[in-house]
Amino acid sequence: MQKSLISQVQLGRQYAKEWPMRKELAPLFPEFRVIKATELALQTMPILALFTVFFQTSQLGMDYLPQSIAIALFFLTLPVQGLLWLGKRCDTSLNPALSSWYRDLYQKMVAQGYEGSICTRKPTYRELAKLLTDMFEKMDKAFTKENL
Repeated sequence: MQKSLISQVQLGRQYAKEWPMRKELAPLFPEFRVIKATELALQTMPILALFTVFFQTSQLGMDYLPQSIAIALFFLTLPVQGLLWLGKRCDTSLNPALSSWYRDLYQKMVAQGYEGSICTRKPTYRELAKLLTDMFEKMDKAFTKENL
C-alpha cells in the first residue's frame, strides 16, 4: 500500500530520531550520513533559497523571478528528499545477511539478560534501529565492541 507523501516524510523524521547516531555504525549503514546531511539541509536550505531569490531579483531584475523561484524550490526540496528516503528505508525488510545478523545479535542480547521486544520473522530497518539503540544503551561496552 502506498503511503502519502506527508506520512512518508513524517515517518522519515521519526526514523531519524530513532536511529542511533553512533560513529561505529557510520561505515556499516548509510543512515548516519543521510540523517546528518538532512539535518544540515533543514538548517541551511531555507536560508539559501531566500538568498537566491533576493540576490537574483536584486541583481538581475524581476525578469528573473521565475528562474529564481524554481531554484529556491529545488533547494527547499533537498531536505524533503532525505526524509522521504528515510521514511521508505525504515519500512524496508532487512536483506537475508543483515536479518541473520539481527537475529544473532538479538539472541546474544537475550543471553546477556536483555528483555526487549520479540524478534520478528522479517525484521525491518526500524526494528534494527530499536535493537541497536537498546544495545548501546543497555549493554556494556565490551558486548558492543564484540558484536559490531
